[in-house]
Amino acid sequence: METPSGTRSAPLKVVVAKPGLDGHDRGAKVVARALRDAGMEVVYTGIYQTPESIMRAVIQEDADVLGLSSLSGAHLEYGEELGRLLKENDRADVLFVAGGTIPPEDAAVLKEHGVHEVFGPGTPTTTLVEYVRQYARNVSAIPRG
Repeated sequence: METPSGTRSAPLKVVVAKPGLDGHDRGAKVVARALRDAGMEVVYTGIYQTPESIMRAVIQEDADVLGLSSLSGAHLEYGEELGRLLKENDRADVLFVAGGTIPPEDAAVLKEHGVHEVFGPGTPTTTLVEYVRQYARNVSAIPRG
């Protein structure tokens, strides 16, 4: 929602997801906390999620952002599947970011499948927060729904 001054009146809603059998979620929780501390509404799906359950959360929560956290090496499969599901469900407007142990060559492939940006190990949370805020500024004038 936009105010008369052109700024967003509602906080950004972010879904942070852990797909597959990846049970290591410390990084996802750190990211979720940083986004919350920055004033965003964050829904953490928990571990062992399927692409379909993640997509349901994006739709049910009317999310602005999907953050995929992957440490298991299955990031290409899940990134491609979620990119496809976002398009099929008319949610290509969602900012789709990924993070975790993703090699640079895989980051390029993920971007071909709809991931907007990949944040690797050691990325300061402030970098992610600023990237998401920049996205919000760029789309704040575009009506949703």
